[in-house]
Amino acid sequence: MKNSNNSTLGQRFLDKLEYVGNKLPDPAMIFVLALLLTWVASALLARVDFTEVDPRSVVMDAAGQVTSSAPIRVKNMLSAENLTVFITKMVKTFTDFPPLGIVLVAMLGVAVSESTGFINAGIKYLLRLTPRKLLTPALVLVAIISHSAGDTGYVLVIPLGGLVFAAAGRHPVAGIAAAFAGVSGGFSATFLPSSLDPLLQGFTQSAAQIIDPSRTVNPLCNWYFMSASALLIIGAAWFLTDRVIEPRLKHLPVDGTGHEGHDLHQLSDAERHGFWAGLSTFGLLVVLLALAAAPETSPLRGKDGALTSHGAPLMEAIVPLIAIFFLLPGIVHGYVAGTVKSHRDIVQGMSKGMGGMGYYLVMAFFAAQFTYVFRESNVGALVAIKGASLLQALQMPGPVTIVGIILLTMLVNMLIGSASAKWALLGPIFVPMLMQLGFSPELTQASYRIGDSSTNIVTPLLPYFPLIVVYCQRHAKTAGMGTLISTMLPYSILFVITWTCLLMLWWGLGLPLGLQASYTP
Repeated sequence: MKNSNNSTLGQRFLDKLEYVGNKLPDPAMIFVLALLLTWVASALLARVDFTEVDPRSVVMDAAGQVTSSAPIRVKNMLSAENLTVFITKMVKTFTDFPPLGIVLVAMLGVAVSESTGFINAGIKYLLRLTPRKLLTPALVLVAIISHSAGDTGYVLVIPLGGLVFAAAGRHPVAGIAAAFAGVSGGFSATFLPSSLDPLLQGFTQSAAQIIDPSRTVNPLCNWYFMSASALLIIGAAWFLTDRVIEPRLKHLPVDGTGHEGHDLHQLSDAERHGFWAGLSTFGLLVVLLALAAAPETSPLRGKDGALTSHGAPLMEAIVPLIAIFFLLPGIVHGYVAGTVKSHRDIVQGMSKGMGGMGYYLVMAFFAAQFTYVFRESNVGALVAIKGASLLQALQMPGPVTIVGIILLTMLVNMLIGSASAKWALLGPIFVPMLMQLGFSPELTQASYRIGDSSTNIVTPLLPYFPLIVVYCQRHAKTAGMGTLISTMLPYSILFVITWTCLLMLWWGLGLPLGLQASYTP
């Protein structure tokens, strides 16, 4: 940690945060400690009878009237029965941990493309086409566009951000930070619709029908505002990365292995021929996929006939498709460029990529066990419901309440990583409450999305957070959890302030939030 006398107060605070954060136990042990604390908390809180209604227990009839509900209850995870279930499900809990399969399957294809030199050649072409000054906004733009493909940005765009910055002679951790800010910090800000839109809309509409059974909510009810938000995120991330984050990272030595082999040297003839052969293969795969998805009867479409709806086979197959779309072009590039002599080189490339994931697998195991206990105990749900009830009891003015919802969502996001899980808890409380105050479900949902996205990048409980630490350590061995949190905190602060101001301005001007959206119930 570097702490010069002429550094600003903010820089000294971030340096101290990094120092303290890196002195914390290993991330794997942090999840172990969190697991132990959750066990104890569940045992103590299970004896308490709470009066707050669990929104997940509410049942309504056809007329929209509540027919049954139940108060929130904390489950004692230290009971003999629950401990037995925990142990018997331990392996399944680990193998079903959502980020695990996504990371490992995608890595198979990406590792081959990297080992054969296809990605390296692509980065060199990218750097030749993109002016150095525009590298950061271009990277953040790609990160934001990746939202339409689910969680693929975490396993593809973020590590590539480090490689691209390293190839340009810039600090690779700054590239990782910029990409992380776009993928996760601006998670809801996107020009293209994603599976998150109908997922949140379903909870919002159900919550709105508690007050008005005929009320409907369009899945793209926040599209216009979120498209404008994407421009805001790009500008904010660009400013912070180039003016604040990268200068501050000068004290972090680049001594890992992730930056090796990536420079600005001219492409050889073999690399050039291999890259265009691989790129042609990639284009052919895109055409074949488009032809397969085009018919209205395509098995890649969802039940509603859409390709991008939640649960559509195409969306479910995104990760395997990424693996294939990198595997085959990487193999073609390797054979044409001469970096692959036989199938053994391909398998070795996969093995090398998987070998670097050992540390992440250890962290993922303990993160999965903690997530299971935290979810099943209802401790996180209790915190969310108690906070929402307090906000409702304060009866603050409308705009202040909107800001309160954003802040409470940020707090809850530090405990519950899933956007849909949080909204399933908070939506049935926030939406009806604000409808009675004269504010629409669409406005409430937009407020929630701001608070949810802004803090993704600073909570260690984000399922992909340990993976981002691993990405950083590939380039800088001394990087730790404190390094990542202190690097991402400025993004989080600037995002929530500017994004909230944009919402207030948007609201004040009466601009439409999205399709069929209003500001009144």
